[in-house]
Amino acid sequence: MNPYLAPGLILVVLLTVAIGAYGLRFARTTSDFLVASRSVSPSWNAAAISGEYLSAASFLGVAGLVLRYGVDVLWYPVGFAAGYLALLLFVAAPLRRSGAFTLPDFCEVRLRSTALRRLATAFVLFIGCLYMLPQLQGAGLTFATLTGGSYAWGALVVAVVVTANVAFGGMRAITFVQAFQYWLKLTALAVPMIFLILQWQSDGRPQVTPPAGAVFHAATTVVVEQDAVLDGTRRVEAGETLRFEAGDPVPQVSTVDAEFGADWLLPDGETSLFATYSLILATFLGTMGLPHVLVRFYTNPDGASARRTTLVVLAMVGLFYLLPTMYGVLGRIYTPQLLMTGSSDAVVLLLPEAALGDGHLGRLLGALVTAGALAAFLSTSSGLLTSVAGVIFTDVLRPGRNGSIRDFRVATLLAASVPTLLALYVSDMDVSRVVGLAFAVAASSFCPLLVLGIWWRRLTDVGAIAGLVAGGGAAMAAVLVTVLGPPLTGWVAEVVNQPAAWTVPLAFLVMVGVSLLSGRRVPPDVGATMLRLHAPESLRG
Repeated sequence: MNPYLAPGLILVVLLTVAIGAYGLRFARTTSDFLVASRSVSPSWNAAAISGEYLSAASFLGVAGLVLRYGVDVLWYPVGFAAGYLALLLFVAAPLRRSGAFTLPDFCEVRLRSTALRRLATAFVLFIGCLYMLPQLQGAGLTFATLTGGSYAWGALVVAVVVTANVAFGGMRAITFVQAFQYWLKLTALAVPMIFLILQWQSDGRPQVTPPAGAVFHAATTVVVEQDAVLDGTRRVEAGETLRFEAGDPVPQVSTVDAEFGADWLLPDGETSLFATYSLILATFLGTMGLPHVLVRFYTNPDGASARRTTLVVLAMVGLFYLLPTMYGVLGRIYTPQLLMTGSSDAVVLLLPEAALGDGHLGRLLGALVTAGALAAFLSTSSGLLTSVAGVIFTDVLRPGRNGSIRDFRVATLLAASVPTLLALYVSDMDVSRVVGLAFAVAASSFCPLLVLGIWWRRLTDVGAIAGLVAGGGAAMAAVLVTVLGPPLTGWVAEVVNQPAAWTVPLAFLVMVGVSLLSGRRVPPDVGATMLRLHAPESLRG
């Protein structure tokens, strides 16, 4: 076991708690807990947004997908980063000028509808829990993979630390925490990558195979998923169980191209155009519908600051996503055993020691990467928990009334309980897949609502409700079938597993169509509201 792991993880937890405690000194009012009293500068906010946005799916999942599928999945990091371009162009500044605290707040400010506000609350809670689940899963996976300990302990530690930070410091405290954790995550991936790139052979060419060959670092049991041939000679059948001891060489598998070759670097044609376009829509448009991302724009002083924040975030997130992609590429060389075991999400955690050996350097860098992974779980979970707790505080516990800081802390405990319990019982789901589904729901619900609510004055409350139910409801149903239902095949599997290609247009069409049919329900003060959303603060006195 790596002796540097425990000190590194403990250090990250202690720093997180210490920075949260420092931020607690500035958190005195409910406005501090909900939106940091709208006083966060663009530079601090950009680092905090980047910290919470770069989640377990970004830190572990993207590298694992690239390891397994090659360039076919590069739309994930591209879409995750490009989503902020849509935010910059359409949402950031008007949303801040609305004066809302939460997404349900915006619904009532724009359309004066209590029913729409309640429906938006339900969607925030669903998306928040769905997105927080893979963060806790990733924490459990990291703990179990690197320490051999219980999956449940990893998930519980992250849940407890995050809940304490949010409950006692709110948005004001986690702003400092998330900004620190962005730079920790970037450092944790960049420093090992520098050493990996610098590992050259004496003749100046890149070293493309480990010195001793790929081996299993621990006793491993593999259940074969489909008929295959090992090392070109031995036939194995689907369902057969293989046992490898520590130090056994990793066999080449006919169904998995473990070589670093051109076939893996080119699209394989297995991913349909429908699935590709659906993924692009979900990641590109889903960003503007994620509650934990949007709530941070309420913390800027004004609309211009919100735009500057988004521009900086776009650069910071784009820089980060270069690194997981490179880990996936190098993992194809140094950790091909992960393609057999199905643990491709662990490539970032295992690559430094696999490539650089189990000496002090490899172990130190492995501990650094693990610390970055823990920061990813903590920062994203903090943002999600704050956004969900804010909605429970304003719309469930104290609807229409002023609440206290104690009420916010109760809301935080309630918001953390459901995803924590789910994470303890659901440990084997693909991290990136779950996050992709959360993006699909966000793209099919809040994206149409925000775009039309900000830019189309004829949107009505009835149209917004109908669109949320049709598009967002269909996406939620697809998620539930994918997660809880039986395995699907053929075109039905594609339509359900990647629903954004039809649920997003459905939401837009229903919102527009029903709004046109219910034109009398356009709020009478829509002109003043649109002026408030679009006029710079300096022109409004």
